[in-house]
Amino acid sequence: MTTEPGSATGPTPVEYIQHHLTNLHVGEGFWTFNLDTFFFGALLAALLIWAAKTVGSNLNFDRPTGLQNLLEVVLEFIEQQVKDAFMGYNPIIGPLALTLFMWIFLMNAMDLLPVDLLPMVAGWLGVHYLKVVPTTNLDTTFGMSFSVLALIIFYNIKTKGPVGYVKMFLFHPFAANNILVKILLIPVNVIMTLVEELAKPLSMGLRLFGNMFAGELIFLLIAILPWWIQWAPGGIWAIFHILVISLQAFIFTILTIVYLSIAHQPLEHEEH
Repeated sequence: MTTEPGSATGPTPVEYIQHHLTNLHVGEGFWTFNLDTFFFGALLAALLIWAAKTVGSNLNFDRPTGLQNLLEVVLEFIEQQVKDAFMGYNPIIGPLALTLFMWIFLMNAMDLLPVDLLPMVAGWLGVHYLKVVPTTNLDTTFGMSFSVLALIIFYNIKTKGPVGYVKMFLFHPFAANNILVKILLIPVNVIMTLVEELAKPLSMGLRLFGNMFAGELIFLLIAILPWWIQWAPGGIWAIFHILVISLQAFIFTILTIVYLSIAHQPLEHEEH
């Protein structure tokens, strides 16, 4: 029996897309927990840890392996981005940026697998819903972006002090020499600064989610086509999508570096 989308015995195109966009989850509403998102995110994190440990335990500067060469290229690339975008010194920024870039890239790269491959295998095991790209879920992208916001707040307070951090909300972006005007501007400054700070994680999370969700949806639309037509558009989009997944990982990483660089600047040195 055929299960090709649109066939007499298979799902309709709408049902096919809805099925592939449904997570394997427990709970409902606010308490929904997407099991597949957590599983693949954790699996790729474990793969990244294994690769780093393997290379670190078997470093060979005379005859480096292919994996060592690859990681060294990525490491040098991220190191250069940190040098260019981060003003100051913090030994955590480099490892954080490297981890973010490689983890997001691996999660994005799951989109390059045939859309029916892993869901079909899961179906054999009795699992009827499975989404394999963690970054097509807002839980993942917002989880990472709001974690970055927590670091931004932490380093703002560490650099400026609690009083300086509060002053950032009270007297920026609009400053005034007159005491009365300065006081009158406080409500406006608080709102503007709060919007600016919240816009950072929201834009980072939504940008990554939107691009990856759109890419996944295009793959699903291509999969609706007859199998003998899918190869050309599918291959072309997959090649183009390699650029998309790399670019989105890079953008998220570079924004993290820039925002943390700003958080490390003393209040009097910030530009608005």
